[in-house]
Amino acid sequence: MTPDATAPDEPEVAESRLLNGRVRLLQPVRGYRAGMDAALLAAAVNARAGDRVFEAGCGVGGALMQIAARRPGVHLTGLERDTAAAELARRNARLNEVAERSLIVTGDVVGGLGPLASPRFDWAISNPPFFDDEATLRAPAPGKRGAWIADDGLAAWTGLLLKAAKDGGRILMIHRADRLADILSLLGEKAGSFTILPIQPFADQPAKRVLVQAVRTGRAPLRLLPPLILHDRSDAKHTLEAEAILRGDKALEL
Repeated sequence: MTPDATAPDEPEVAESRLLNGRVRLLQPVRGYRAGMDAALLAAAVNARAGDRVFEAGCGVGGALMQIAARRPGVHLTGLERDTAAAELARRNARLNEVAERSLIVTGDVVGGLGPLASPRFDWAISNPPFFDDEATLRAPAPGKRGAWIADDGLAAWTGLLLKAAKDGGRILMIHRADRLADILSLLGEKAGSFTILPIQPFADQPAKRVLVQAVRTGRAPLRLLPPLILHDRSDAKHTLEAEAILRGDKALEL
């Protein structure tokens, strides 16, 4: 990876290749970088051409750019409070030639949707920060703090997704497995028809992540899917299924 030229006051960035080279992503050399969670979130967005997808906390656009590559004709909107990350997301949209169907807005989750509030979206997705309280973990590096610490709590993120999704629209989150009860309770105020995909590091270990899909105003029974296993005990980095998802050869059907 060759560092991208930057102005002196901009973070140093480098280009990563995702989905077997189909996506080019500029990311900071130091700080938070889009990884497995963004890839899984994008793989689970089974949007159709013409659908409008909103992501709360889009960062540099790691998930949005993968959705764009997987789902031609989908319109993408991202909300990101970090101005440098938001600008990188705009650059990534241009780099991947999807700027004409992408909109990146600088703003905070607590600030709400503002001018984005109408019309509401077919999909409202997020990979929220995993922790509400810095006392619960070793302090993250300054460049990673915004990605790890939800200053306003999980309720602010679920509340924004509920406001963003239209009736019948889908809400999709990836988060810590031990917050599943909280996610179901918070989203259950206005959404239902839950589908849950546990994500296990190994087949013999508990899930550490969950993908949760809900339908705004949905009433269907909850569905708990067989888990996605990321690694096995061979020398391979990922299981065949996980590798196919990362290459873009497979989607997650929730």
